[in-house]
Amino acid sequence: MTAVALLRHAPSDWNGAGLIQGQADRPLSPAGLALAATWRLPAAFASWRVVTSPLARTQETARAMGLQNIALEPRLIEMDWGAWSGRNLAELRAELGSGMAVNEAAGLDFRPPGGESPREVVERLSSWLAEVAADGRPVVAVSHRGVQRAGLVLACGWDMMGKPPLRLARDRLLLLEVDRDGVHPGEPALLPLEAVS
Repeated sequence: MTAVALLRHAPSDWNGAGLIQGQADRPLSPAGLALAATWRLPAAFASWRVVTSPLARTQETARAMGLQNIALEPRLIEMDWGAWSGRNLAELRAELGSGMAVNEAAGLDFRPPGGESPREVVERLSSWLAEVAADGRPVVAVSHRGVQRAGLVLACGWDMMGKPPLRLARDRLLLLEVDRDGVHPGEPALLPLEAVS
């Protein structure tokens, strides 16, 4: 089994404004950069490989945490929200009404116009995890909420209907165990980051 820790990036300006980012390449906000600078991986993770999504906010988070030798992995990019990138989810629900409710009720097959479904995110994450398992070295991946949620789908069989099986927090690592057959089923662990002042 190979360990994989998924971490969500620190907040960007759009996070602060409540806007959907998707694959828009938004930087960390000043507050997000300051927050990431207080985060450190637990000592047990010091020798793990570090990869990030190609989006700036993940790379900025990793650098602010003091992480080095960072590799980029395109399959860790956030879900593509298409035409809804830059929009507010509550406003979309009010504007689209029952059409939005039907789309959200599709769970893994929810799809924004011109975007991708969570199922597609799960497929690309699964492809990357198979390579990690074949390599055998543990890895920390600084990525996105959508990618962490895809990890929960693989670990817990969650269909993205209702609440997720674990409450994902920004300052927690989602720890998965993977082998050549995929993610080891069961409840994954949430581990806190260490804080520095």
